[in-house]
Amino acid sequence: MTVYIDGLLFLNFYFDFLLLLTVVILLKRNVKMFRIIFGAFIGSLTILVLFFKIDSMQLFFIKIYLSFIMCIVCFGYKNLKSFLVNVGVFYMVSILLGGFLYFLNITFSYKHDGLIFFNDGFSINALFLIIISPIILYFYIKQMRMFKQKIVFSFKTNIYIGRKVLNLNGYLDSGNTLTYKNRLVILTNIDNNFRNKKIYIPYIVIGGSGVLECIKVRRVEVIGLGVFEDVYLGFSKDFKLGGADVLLNGLMKGDTR
Repeated sequence: MTVYIDGLLFLNFYFDFLLLLTVVILLKRNVKMFRIIFGAFIGSLTILVLFFKIDSMQLFFIKIYLSFIMCIVCFGYKNLKSFLVNVGVFYMVSILLGGFLYFLNITFSYKHDGLIFFNDGFSINALFLIIISPIILYFYIKQMRMFKQKIVFSFKTNIYIGRKVLNLNGYLDSGNTLTYKNRLVILTNIDNNFRNKKIYIPYIVIGGSGVLECIKVRRVEVIGLGVFEDVYLGFSKDFKLGGADVLLNGLMKGDTR
């Protein structure tokens, strides 16, 4: 089999460049493009190690060492914590991309009879890997940003209704600034099985308007934001809370009554 060193160097450089660029985007590092390119170039040199007679353990430590050098060249060294974060995310992205490409290779290059896999002669070429890799990383970055945003605005919420306490997952929605008689209104789509006096509060949203069935709760404790007294809890099955149990009021961010 003919092996082209320049082709291997290019592929290694290409994937290392994608990995470093993904880390830069995920961690929002202020890094010049030439540092990413230089770091990827150093990473591509690891392919040359394969042409020397070394055992697998030595190869492992050499790759680890060069990955550290890559991250220092690309991101610099400010302190140990920042360095470990850079390296950790770099390896996390590497494992993700490598695992996904391995999955594609197994899926399309192998057939199986029960638990026995065998190669059917088909292989994924380099051009396909070059095209599919940035697409995989793009969707990974997109999902991570959505996940981080959701985590930032998610809070454990305890709602005290009489002698009962509801332990719910709350989501702080800056778009929800509904108040009634100078009291905050939070929303949930759970069933209203409480005997508290019902209050009907009118509301207007982008999609229309309506009347919200509410009850007055004694206290709402939002872990990380504070404790809020005399809050109205609104019930509606029409609200989509994206996995949360209660939609917190956006004014809670600046109000810790």
